[in-house]
Amino acid sequence: MGFIKRQLLKVIEWLDESSDTIVYRYDVPDRYAIMKGSQLTVRESQVAVFVVEGKIADVFTPGRYRLSTENLPILTWLCSWKYAFETPFTGEVYFVNTKQFIDQKWGTANPVMMRDADFGVIRLRGYGIYSFRVQDAGKLMKELSSTNKVFKTEDVSDQLRKMIVSNITDVIAEAKIPALDLAMHYTELSEMTMKELGGKFEEYGIELTGFYIENLSLPPEVEKMLDERTSMGVIGDKIGTYTQFQAAQAMREAANNPSGGLAGAGVGLGAGLGMAGIFTEAIKNAKDAPSKPAANAAASCPKCGAAVSAKAKFCPECGEKLAAKKFCPECGHECKASAKFCPECGTKF
Repeated sequence: MGFIKRQLLKVIEWLDESSDTIVYRYDVPDRYAIMKGSQLTVRESQVAVFVVEGKIADVFTPGRYRLSTENLPILTWLCSWKYAFETPFTGEVYFVNTKQFIDQKWGTANPVMMRDADFGVIRLRGYGIYSFRVQDAGKLMKELSSTNKVFKTEDVSDQLRKMIVSNITDVIAEAKIPALDLAMHYTELSEMTMKELGGKFEEYGIELTGFYIENLSLPPEVEKMLDERTSMGVIGDKIGTYTQFQAAQAMREAANNPSGGLAGAGVGLGAGLGMAGIFTEAIKNAKDAPSKPAANAAASCPKCGAAVSAKAKFCPECGEKLAAKKFCPECGHECKASAKFCPECGTKF
């Protein structure tokens, strides 16, 4: 009997070798193998929960304990240990991990419809990470883990993710931040969402310790339009250069377009020559348009500095005689008074 009694005095502990286990039920081959006097070791970032007859009895924080009527007041009362001190403990022991579970992913499974001041109704996608820890082991077991032997982060992640997506949608809508300015407000939106979610996580005995937005993005077609708009902004008023670039791109694509058979080759060749003429004319017009000055461009009086017409012979302000100038009527180039042909384009005067 002494040997059997010594076997009943167990050392109860849990060495967590995983990174995602929240609750672990202590594996006892015989539910009657734990007696008063057994050793209980609870490590840092753990709590031990004793359950008897389906009810949570005692909860132990980190430390080493020798099970007795003094440190098991509820269990002693439920099992009447004070009257039968050799009666084994006939319940279960659960270890709950209270460390932070970091790098938990969240994201929108489907685009979220939002109303924006610039673009009207848009579809928004987002993703990021969050971290949490168990704040109330008893509440967690009642609300989520129940009597599961092992309860992991993946068992609760879907529920938490849906809560996050639902609340961050409300936060963004209430913030009324334009879609183009969302990127510069990730920190503020993260803090607002974390504050909003705090109470909801506590309902499950969980504390939200961190929440971060990594990206909020518009649909690809909207982003493409924004990219084109940005490109036009970079180009500015250099429409001639942009036209040349577009024409060159079109010519290259036309040249790379394969044609089938001799008839196809002829049609392709004719179309290619026609397009080449159109593109050449477009390039010439784009090149000449910004560089062609007006024939009546304004000049200034060498004496008083007043603005005078390029063809004026006297200053309208001071009456100073102006040097005779001649401008090409075709390209506007300034020529000598005695010139009969434009040295720039060859136009005859």
